[in-house]
Formats: sequence, C-alpha cells, structure tokens
Amino acid sequence: MNIFLLILLVIVALIVIWSVVGYFTSNAEQAKYSVLKKAHGYEIRHYPAHIVAQTAVEGASINGDAFNKGFSIIASYIFGGNVTRERIAMTAPVVAQGSSEKIAMTVPVTARAEGNAQIISFVMPSGYTLATLPVPNDPRIKLVEVLEQKIAALAFSWYSTDARFDTMQKKLCADLARDHIEIVGTPIFAGYNPPWTPPWMNRNEILLRIQ
Repeated sequence: MNIFLLILLVIVALIVIWSVVGYFTSNAEQAKYSVLKKAHGYEIRHYPAHIVAQTAVEGASINGDAFNKGFSIIASYIFGGNVTRERIAMTAPVVAQGSSEKIAMTVPVTARAEGNAQIISFVMPSGYTLATLPVPNDPRIKLVEVLEQKIAALAFSWYSTDARFDTMQKKLCADLARDHIEIVGTPIFAGYNPPWTPPWMNRNEILLRIQ
C-alpha cells in the first residue's frame, strides 16, 4: 500500500475516533431555557431560576489560566468534594470516584468578569435545591440561586480564544444595538464541551442579559 495512502487512512481513523469520543463525552444535562425569538445572528432566551456552584479566581482574561483554575475548583466539588456520602445517579460524562457524593455535570460552564476576577459557574442538575445540594468542602465554592432572566445568545464553534471571544462579543453588542435592545450586566462566556472535544464539535456562546 502506498505510504501516503496509509498515513491518510490513519489520520482519518484518528479524526473519526476523536469525533466519536467528543460526541459521547459531551452528552451532559444542559441548562434549561426557552427560545423567545430568533433574530439575525443571535437568539433571545428565557432562563428560569436555577442554582449554580461558583467561585471567584484572579485573572484579567475570561479564558486561559483563570478559567482553568476555576473549572478545577468547582469540578472537585462535583466529583466528590462535599460533606455528604449519599450516592446519587450519575450522568455522562461524570465518572464515579470514591465514596463521596458525585453530582451529575451539566453544561454550560459559564465565566464572567468581575473587576480583576473571573466568576466561574457550573449550573447544578435540575433535581437539586439549595437545601438538598451537599455542602462543598472547599470554602471558595458558593452555591447561589440565580433568578429568572432574559438572555441574548450568540453561538460559535471552534476554540474560544480571548480574541475570538472579543470579536463575538462586539458582534452581539452591535446586533443588539441595531435592534434597540438594552444590555444589562457584563458578557458571559458559556462552554458546553470538555477540553478534549474536537474544535469543529465545540459549542461556545456569548451570553448577555437584556431588559
């Protein structure tokens, strides 16, 4: 067999395997919302009240080290870093680990800037309340109830660099200004996939609270 053809077949096989792994490991419960309106380039959604686990980490960038650090802190809570030992049903892609309670992962993971800190949040599974969620072992993690809100969302794929985030944020702001929609609060980055997901399968979003 021609060596070039063999290399090509191996590359194709690896891409297929990567895509399959990315598909199955991205199959997590998603934050619930209803679409109120589809506009040119974005959509307006209603998010009901929900609970998030969140932490604040230092960093000027909404991506990169601050995001990864915050992600790791809250992931430790989801994967058993809490005071209870009750076992609950798992949802993919969370892996049961140890004897502490493991919480199903939901998406998206969101990040927003607050001064020189980033607030990294995981939406908690819909079956929980503040009373039934286990207490985090890490005092840096807070469980917060978020009130219902109206959100403008712009989706994009591939990797989310700071430059790409900034470009998409400006685009969404321009679209909302064009449609005379008032923005409330700061931009939020929402990532729906684990880091090993193929970039062409990534789902990222810019979220802006609106009136």
